Amino acid sequence: MKLASFEAEGARQIGAVLGDAVVAFQPALDAARAAAGEPRQALPADMRGLLASGEAAMAAAARALAFAARPGNAALRRPLAAVRLLAPLQPGKILGVGRNYADHAKEVGGPKLAAPRIFLKPTSSVSGPGDVVRIPPAALKPDWEVELGVVIGQPAWQVEEGAALDHVAGYTVLNDLTDRALQFDHPIGMTSFGKGLDGFCPMGPWIATPEEVGEPWALDLRCTLNGEEVQHGNTRDLIFPVATLITWLSRFVTLQPGDVIATGTPAGVGHFRDPPRYLKPGDRLRLEVEKVGVLEHGIGGHETGDAA
Repeated sequence: MKLASFEAEGARQIGAVLGDAVVAFQPALDAARAAAGEPRQALPADMRGLLASGEAAMAAAARALAFAARPGNAALRRPLAAVRLLAPLQPGKILGVGRNYADHAKEVGGPKLAAPRIFLKPTSSVSGPGDVVRIPPAALKPDWEVELGVVIGQPAWQVEEGAALDHVAGYTVLNDLTDRALQFDHPIGMTSFGKGLDGFCPMGPWIATPEEVGEPWALDLRCTLNGEEVQHGNTRDLIFPVATLITWLSRFVTLQPGDVIATGTPAGVGHFRDPPRYLKPGDRLRLEVEKVGVLEHGIGGHETGDAA
C-alpha cells in the first residue's frame, strides 16, 4: 500500500493511494463491513495511531482499500488531484544519520566513521508535499539533502540485524534541509539545530509499504533543483544500511511506531560545490526515491512571504 495523509473538504483523513485516486480508510471500511453485515470498526484518525494499532488495524486498512478497488465502488475513490496530500505522518521522533554515503562522506571530509553519526530533527520541522518551506532571515546557507526515510511500524529495542526489517512499516522520501551556517560556521557547531528549523523536514508523498518497495538495498535517489539534477545516488552505497541502522539505534533508544530514520544523503549537496550553492526563495525541488515516490516542494522567503 501507499499510505497517505490528506485533506479533503476541509477535513484531514488517512488512507491509501490507488492509481490516480485516493481512498479514505474509514468510509471504505464502513462500507465493506456494512456489505458483510458486520458491526462498525473504528480506525485511528491519524497515521501514527494506525501504525501503533498493529497488525489488526493494518489488515482492516488493507480490507478497506481492496473493497474500494472493486469496479462498483468508484464512489469510495477520490481523484488524487482533488485532495491535498500532507506529510504522511507526524513522527514521534526523527533520527538523522550523517555522512552515511561513501561519496558524501568523501566530499564532507573527516575520519572514517566507525559507527553511525546521529542527529535529531524536531517534529516541528516536518512539512509536506507541495509546501513552501520558508527560510528564516538568519539562516544564511540553506542546503538540500535527498534521503530515504524509514518509518518504524513495530517497537524496536535491542533488535538483531536479521530481524530489523520486520519492524519497518514502510518508506518515504525526505529532504533533510540544513542551514550550513549553523552547522559549520557557528563557534559551536549546531547540527541538529541547523537541520531542525521550521519546515526543514519535507517528507512524502506517502509511506510505501515493504511489499511495494521490496528490500531497500538498491534504490536510486535523485534530487533536481529548478529542473537541474544536483544529486544522484543509490542505497547500495550506504555505509550503514537500513537494517544496521535499526539495530544500532535500538541499542540506545526504543524505536516506536511512527518514528522516522533519515538514512543519509549522497554527494551533490550545495555547500561542498565549487563555488558553494544555497537555496533561495523561488527555488523548486523534486526529490525521488525509486519504488517509493516523488516529493516536490518550494522554497520561500520567511521575511517577505515570497513563495515558489
